[in-house]
Amino acid sequence: MASLSCAVDQLAPLFGPNTTNATAIAQYICGRFTVVSDTFSDTNNAVNSTYLLFSAYLVFVMQLGFAMLCAGSVRAKNTMNIMLTNVLDAATGGLFYYIFGFAFAFGTGSNGFIGHSFFGLRGIPTMDFDYSNFLYQWAFAIAAAGITSGSIAERTQFVAYLIYSAFLTGFVYPVVSHWFWSPAGWASASNTGNLLFGSGVIDFAGSGVVHMVGGIAGLYGALIEGPRIGRFEKSSKKSGLRGHSATLVVLGTFLLWFGWYGFNPGSFNRILVAYGTRSNYGQWSAVGRTAVTTTLAGCTAAITTLFAKRLLTGHWNVTDVCNGLLGGLAAITAGCSVVEPWAAIICGFVAAAVLIGCNYLAERLKFDDPLEAAQLHGGCGAWGVIFTALFATERYVNEVYPGRPGRPYGLFMGGGGRLLGAHMVQILVIFGWVSVTMGGLFLFLHKLKLLRISKEDELAGMDLTRHGGFAYVHEEEDSKVHNGNSRYGTEEIF
Repeated sequence: MASLSCAVDQLAPLFGPNTTNATAIAQYICGRFTVVSDTFSDTNNAVNSTYLLFSAYLVFVMQLGFAMLCAGSVRAKNTMNIMLTNVLDAATGGLFYYIFGFAFAFGTGSNGFIGHSFFGLRGIPTMDFDYSNFLYQWAFAIAAAGITSGSIAERTQFVAYLIYSAFLTGFVYPVVSHWFWSPAGWASASNTGNLLFGSGVIDFAGSGVVHMVGGIAGLYGALIEGPRIGRFEKSSKKSGLRGHSATLVVLGTFLLWFGWYGFNPGSFNRILVAYGTRSNYGQWSAVGRTAVTTTLAGCTAAITTLFAKRLLTGHWNVTDVCNGLLGGLAAITAGCSVVEPWAAIICGFVAAAVLIGCNYLAERLKFDDPLEAAQLHGGCGAWGVIFTALFATERYVNEVYPGRPGRPYGLFMGGGGRLLGAHMVQILVIFGWVSVTMGGLFLFLHKLKLLRISKEDELAGMDLTRHGGFAYVHEEEDSKVHNGNSRYGTEEIF
């Protein structure tokens, strides 16, 4: 917001030579102007901070969505375990992101690879960062950890959850967010002095930074652990090991969808910014447009999945529709602020196809991910990164990322291929970084026998063996397949 200004030496002569104490009058008037200007500036900062805090609250609600979605997607005997891991993702992530993560991600005076200030929020607030920025970014960090927990559900030791969550939120994710979101990041679109391919990476709300990181981490965790017992056994009538509650899946999906309106529109960080191209037009309009593109991508992916799965399986499956919707939302996250609403429909349609294709490939390769998290967030997130490089418009790119005229934009919109090149680099470096860090961590835990639980505990269910009892009384569909072989005196449940 432009500030009001008043200069005594310019104002005093305007009162004329016959005005008594013209200088004193000018000083008084300019003093009032200063007070008004400061009030406007403080109000502007307060509105923007409140907007960011409200967005952070919405993103945090997504943790409840993850918890409900995960609980509904696993079997009843593991409900308490998966709920506890979601709680601890937030709690562990909060401490480690406070101590290390925010500094690695957004520390000022940093190099292109990693930040090195603001440890423990020391030095906050500054002109660029306030406590609201930390809260918002923490909510993003724990979202990445929540994605991973779904991939390794129902067979992972509790200590492994704590270790990977701390490492992911305290180091792995912050480094990636520094690369693409910090003004000092080597591939950041905000680093106008050193843009990758003259454009930087436009990953506005994190199809790559959040969803690919969480999805690829989950991919390695699930690969190294292997599938759940009975998942691909031909003799099992229910080899899919379906989740026990479609109700919780739908509830979790709606909570995640609701939270996405903080995830995507909130990523502007500020709302009171005038673009200056015409009156009554500014970032508040871009925020609304971003909410619309987010909505359209999710809706299109849901409808596409509904009919595609009906043709493939003969059923109208609510769980598949929910996953399809989330895949569309994950895909639009990168380009939600820089594409037209009609392009979001294309994004959602292709995202549904990507998810169905990834799930088919996972089934063929006997890859077991109870929540389809690696396929959904990794696959659809990668598509979202590519989609942005194809459909980002020149006008919106220059409005959302000002300060660099002639910046490349979407290939299909006439902007050339440099943005696509930058985004392909993003996909490759995220895959490589997460492979080395999280893949290495899961392999290390596996070698130390700290990753997967025992066969006996897995069959009995972790609620009983690790958490003192079941979440609630529930009879599994296949609970009578095995009888009385557990040391816990219960039936073994697939």
